[in-house]
Amino acid sequence: MASVLDLLDAVARGDGRTLAMVLIFAAAAAITLAVSSASAGRRAVRRRVAAISDDTQKADRLRRSPADAGRRAAERLGDYATRHFASLDGDSQRLLRKRLIQAGFLSPRAVGGFLLARLGGLVAASVLTNLVLINLAPELATGTRWLMLGAAGIAGYFLPQILVSRRIRQRQQEHRHGFPDFMDLMVVCSDAGLSMEAALDRVGRELGQAYPSLSSNIHLAILELRAGRPLGEALERFGDRLAIDEARSFATLLQQSADLGTSLTETLRVYSDDMRHQRLARAEEKAYSLPAKLSVPLILCIFPVVMVVTMLPVAVRIFTGGF
Repeated sequence: MASVLDLLDAVARGDGRTLAMVLIFAAAAAITLAVSSASAGRRAVRRRVAAISDDTQKADRLRRSPADAGRRAAERLGDYATRHFASLDGDSQRLLRKRLIQAGFLSPRAVGGFLLARLGGLVAASVLTNLVLINLAPELATGTRWLMLGAAGIAGYFLPQILVSRRIRQRQQEHRHGFPDFMDLMVVCSDAGLSMEAALDRVGRELGQAYPSLSSNIHLAILELRAGRPLGEALERFGDRLAIDEARSFATLLQQSADLGTSLTETLRVYSDDMRHQRLARAEEKAYSLPAKLSVPLILCIFPVVMVVTMLPVAVRIFTGGF
């Protein structure tokens, strides 16, 4: 501390030697700082260039990998099938495209992939059935063999359609369960003063964990709104993708509310109450139908066992002469 004070005192008295030393030290410090800053910037640039080159090399390796080659071949095959087979009947193609969208297949190659899956299922089921028959039943008659091959081919042909229908039913069930919660959150967001786009964005993020399919369809509707599609048309397409009557009614209700100039918050609140009542009605319907559904396994499984347990001692005594 004393040396620093002495240095400052010497500078204050105008000592030229001390002043020169201070200036030289300051210049050396400035030059060192500038050089270190420049070298740090160059090192950062080198790191970025190295990271970009590594990413480029990784991308090149992925492009040269067999998996990527197979993916590109599958994409080309799907494009070929879409161009040459999916355009045979416009109405059928639109209906198939709609069902695939409802099942969650949004790719433009989905129609061609579905047709290829049908063809592959037919060929694979026929070949596998033929191999099984050759190994397990080589003495089977030719007519019976061809009949079984035809049945297996038909089953393989319709298997993709069955899987798509099953996936649509599963997603419809998820949408139907999550739609009342969606309406409740829309009412909360509307009461908070959010616009329709902001409310859909917030609700879609909130429902992402519990109802992923419903959340993804909400985000698709938001993207359509941001792309310039009118609200009524975007919500109508949203209802078609969900494939439930509640969503279609929701789109129609909002369109009528906008045309008539009524309060959006009150409209959402009334429809949310209606959705809650419909959920309760569906739960009561399932509860009331449960006894009728239980009667079939009761008659087929439990009642014969009870009869055997009850009548077996009597039958044993009769046949053994115990009476």
